[in-house]
Order: sequence, then C-alpha cells, then structure tokens
Amino acid sequence: MTRTLLVAPLVAALLAALPAAAAAPEAALTTVSERSGFTKTGRYDEVIALCEAFARRYPQAVRCQDFGTTPEGRPMKVLVVSKAGAFTPQEAKAKGLPVMLIQGGIHAGEIDGKDAGFLALRQTLEGEAAPGALDRQVLLFVPVFNVDGHERFAAWNRPNQRGPEEMGWRTTAQNYNLNRDYVKADTPEMQAMLRLVNAWDPLAYVDLHVTDGAKFEHDVSIQVEPVHSGDDALRQAGTALRDGVIARLAAEGSLPLPFYPSFVRNDEPESGFEDGVATPRFSHGYFQLRNRLGMLVETHSWRDYPHRVNVTRNTIVALLDLLAANGAQWQAQANAADARARQLAGKPVALDYKATDKVRTIDFRGYEYTRTPSDVSGAPMTHYDETKPQIWHLPMRDELVPAHVVAAPAAGYIVPAAHAAWVGAKLDQHGVQYRRLGTALASVKVEAFRADKATPAAQSVEGHQRITLEGRWSPETQDIGAGALFVPIDQPKARLVIALLEPQAPDALVAWGEFNNYFERKEYMEDYVAEEVAREMLKDPKVKAAFEQRLKDDADFAASPQQRLEFFARRHSSWDSQYRRYPVVRVERAPR
Repeated sequence: MTRTLLVAPLVAALLAALPAAAAAPEAALTTVSERSGFTKTGRYDEVIALCEAFARRYPQAVRCQDFGTTPEGRPMKVLVVSKAGAFTPQEAKAKGLPVMLIQGGIHAGEIDGKDAGFLALRQTLEGEAAPGALDRQVLLFVPVFNVDGHERFAAWNRPNQRGPEEMGWRTTAQNYNLNRDYVKADTPEMQAMLRLVNAWDPLAYVDLHVTDGAKFEHDVSIQVEPVHSGDDALRQAGTALRDGVIARLAAEGSLPLPFYPSFVRNDEPESGFEDGVATPRFSHGYFQLRNRLGMLVETHSWRDYPHRVNVTRNTIVALLDLLAANGAQWQAQANAADARARQLAGKPVALDYKATDKVRTIDFRGYEYTRTPSDVSGAPMTHYDETKPQIWHLPMRDELVPAHVVAAPAAGYIVPAAHAAWVGAKLDQHGVQYRRLGTALASVKVEAFRADKATPAAQSVEGHQRITLEGRWSPETQDIGAGALFVPIDQPKARLVIALLEPQAPDALVAWGEFNNYFERKEYMEDYVAEEVAREMLKDPKVKAAFEQRLKDDADFAASPQQRLEFFARRHSSWDSQYRRYPVVRVERAPR
C-alpha cells in the first residue's frame, strides 16, 4: 500500500536517529512498535503487560495502577514513576515534588504517544535520557486514554496519516470525542481522568496528538496555556515551558511550531494562519482554568511513524528535563496563581479570546503545490509535490485579545435546589468547592440573567444541542429554597467556576444545552386571545405609545404578526416570568 511504501525507505535512517537504547533492552520492556522498526503498534493487552513489567523491573521507581474502567469493561492504566519514593499524592506533596501527567491516545488512531512514551520511560529509567530528572518529580504516564477506541483496530482508521500499519479509532465506544469532554465530562473515561487529576493535582498536563491537514515540512507543533490566557503572572511559566520544549526539539533537528498549523481556509495555503486560545472542552484550554500548565503536542500526520515516534520521544525527554530544572519554581508560581484566583471577586475575567486584524508575514516551510479543478469533485483541489520544498510567505494573525469579558461575581453563584443534584455532581467531578444551604432564604438580592435571544445550534454536538445566549445580568429579588448550592468565587478554581456557570462562557453547562428547558416556551396565549388582550391594553396611552414607537423603529417587528402579538402577551399577567431566565443566579454576599 502507498503508506507502507512511503515509510519503508526511511525506517533505517530514522531508527539510527533515535537515541541509542541499552545494548540489550529487556524484551518485555520493548513494544511491538520498536521491534517492528516503528511500522506497527501493539494492541491494548500490550499496555497492560508493559505496565506490569515496568513495575516488576523497576520496583523502586514504578507503580502500575488502574484509575478507571471503560464502558466496555477495560482497565485504564497509569504508570506512576519517580525515583524519589513518592507514589501517592500525599508523598509527592510532602516531598515538594512537582507532578507531570503525560497521556497518549486520547484519539486512539493518533498513537505516537503510547510507543514514544514507553521508549522514553525505559531510557530515562536506565539513565540513558534525562539523567536525574525522575529524582525531582513524579511522572504519571497514561499510555492510552481512549482505551475502547484503541481496540477498534484497523488499517486506514487515519486516512490522512502515514503509519502505523493499523491503529485505533478517534472516538470512544460511545462515540464521544474525549478531547471535547473536559468541561462537560459526559464520559466514564473523562470522569476517571478528572478523579486522577483531582487526586494528584499535576503541575503540567501533556496531551500527545497527531495533526490533520495539509502537507508541509514542519513536523510538530507545541501549544501551551496559560500563554495567551489565564492568570497573567503564570503565563511566564507557560511561555518558558513552551519555548523550552521548542528549543530542545529544534536542537534535535525538528521544525517545531508554536501554533496549530491549520489554514484559515481549508487546504488553501495562501489563506495563512490564525492563532487562538482553545476553549476548555479541550485539554490545553481546560488546565489554565485550574492555574496549571496544559500542553498540546501535535506531530505532523504526513511524517512517517518512525519520525513521529522519535519527535514525540524527544518531546517527552525535554519535558522531563525542564520540569526537573524548573518544576519547583513553576509550582510556586502556580500556587501563587491559586491565591490570586481567590481574589477575583468583582474583577474582569475573560471568557474567551480572538485574534485581532493585525497581520504579519511568516516564512513557512511547505512544498510546491497546484490548485486545479477536479473532475471528481468539481471543486478546486490542492496537489502537493513533496519532492520540491518551498518557503511559503503566509499571513499570520496571532495577536490575541479577550473576546468576551465579565466581572466575576462579588460572592459567588447560587444553583437552585431543583438542579442541585446534577450540578453538584458536575462540580464534584472538577473538584470545585460549594456548600448546600440548609434553610430557605427569603427576598434575597441577586443578579439574574435573562436572555434577549437564545439560539440553539442547527445540529447536535457530542450528543448535545448547544445554545448561544444574548442578554445581561440585572438586579432582582427572589426566594432561595433549602437545598440550593452556593458556589463561592473565593476558591483556587474560581476561573473554572466562571467557565462552568457564566451563561455566555463558550463551554458553560448552559452552553452545552443542560438548561435548554428554560429557553423553550411551555405555555402560550392563543392568537385570538392575544388579539383581545391587545385591544384592551391599547386603551392605556403609555402602552399605545410604546407599541406605535416600536412599529416605527423596528421594521422586522412591524412585519411580524407573532412579534406584535407577543408585545402584548409579555405585558399580561399570564406571561411566564421564568421564560429565558437562566436559573443560576449571582450574589454579592455569601448566604449564611
């Protein structure tokens, strides 16, 4: 097959480029991939066996543990690795050791991280790579996050990727994309991962992927947050981590990028690039909300598998070195960010980010290409000539600014008792602090959000009908029932609280459709009844004047019988006061 032919001539050279392994590595600690010359990858039973074999071979440095079970009943494995004798979160904290979690296979067809991780781990434990690094940190290595997807095993599961010969599938057995699930946490897999994260509180969380997209020479991209987002001071640590990895990869001969190389217009190189900040449904958009460092590693899909495994291995080694050298300092910066988060009350907080119109030109290493009409699709198609490297001079928009900003609530949010059970469970999954109100409260001054416009998505996303709200917070008074939840802003995860509960945050619970009932009309007035009500109301000069002014000012309103009748229905006592009112409210004082 074409894929095998493209890989074969390079295997020997790329294997030679890999760091020298031990003269005779224990067979049980090598992967199917390594033994095949990095043309194949093993099945999940190999992960189980290797996890246990590493723990047997290095009893003073490795523990093999289960941290969850998949919907199809498979164990989710993590290797806890440290030469400092810290194999529990409590021991790591007591010894002051930073923790780094590296995961492979969240998209199980993009499986470089599994094979590179086992290789880097063996070499590091043997002292052949990152000498001394494991004395100064704890590594949590999850070889495969999407375990069930990994076992949907076949050739061409990744048609836009060279190698391995067979691989797993992008989504889970329930057809969820785990790298869209960090905030909503629908899946058993993500809930297990969040339990692991809550227990260990890793300083750095590294997510190993492979790109899709065009053909070019650059072989890896490294993105980290906070760099453009999150706590201002912690961005220094995020930038240092990103730039440190990029510098080490470049020294190894890679061509790394600090942004995801996806064209503004699909498959049109001349359209250039636009940088951005991932929303918290994604791994590297999520962890900055916890005041921790999130890294997305994307090797380039059109580099063959031996090359990609080598680059991913080099990335892991660089990370181990950097965390060993800087982890204590970065942990102190993260802890200081936790303290600052507790002081966010009333301060502006960005909900999302956008690129400005400022454009610069970058040199980008691509290939000669043509765009010609296709007699198959009828559309212009791009054809790349990989034998002819070419420098592209492309527009880049990478000046990033907040797109939507809100002031954090003065005290926090109140979730009504009717939603306390499921929202409380969601907050528990993220380790967010809250308390349940034991008694009812009368006439509480709150801020309530009422949507002027609620626009549901045209199609479902990850099993949800997402919704976009336009509206504002305004003062109201309401009774609060016993059993409601108070979620304080005074906590280290304040930014995560805002991301979950602010109605206009891009991945808030409401944005994922969890409160859609409140934006649906449940009761209505027949048109003929509304007509009678309208004529009675028009006897009031103020109502009449307001109606006539609206007719004059709003052409769409004037042309819509429904809007005109609704003008009067909204003023009638039968109107549903809860329609388009988000049930979570904000408060300026903590309830007692």
